[in-house]
Amino acid sequence: MPHTVRRRRDTPPPRTGSGEAEVLRGFLDYLRTSIAAKVEDAPEPQVRTAAVPSGTTLLGLLNHLTFVERSLFLGDDVTDWQATFRAAPADSVADVVARYREAVGRANDVLDGCADLGAPVPRPRPGRPAPSIRWALTHLIEETGRHAGHADILRELIDGTTGR
Repeated sequence: MPHTVRRRRDTPPPRTGSGEAEVLRGFLDYLRTSIAAKVEDAPEPQVRTAAVPSGTTLLGLLNHLTFVERSLFLGDDVTDWQATFRAAPADSVADVVARYREAVGRANDVLDGCADLGAPVPRPRPGRPAPSIRWALTHLIEETGRHAGHADILRELIDGTTGR
């Protein structure tokens, strides 16, 4: 258990435009940035060491969210979701953060081309059922927010760092 608490500047939720797409994307990007910041400067080996009985690790959370982004917006097929919670032993923190940011960038490229929130998410493989853009954004906000909360707790357990 850390002896001191290191506080980061707590960034408030974004003030976005008034349109539905702007609000959804603004909150999603806010959460994406928050969780990447929790992981990017976390120390080894604690970043990959489970501090809770479920075995969840800080690095594993970001690795998982990379797969979620790629599955939802890029059409990647994931056959074992539990395995996505584990980063490879050879992966550095910088590797996992870079892959996450790359997946987010590619997902945003897809979203930039979607004007209708009711339209299905485009998929690279035709014929595969796809949720609406609205549903996908809302789901990813929920998924990223949930895991960002887990990351808050894990990071505080690692070195006392709090804040977004």
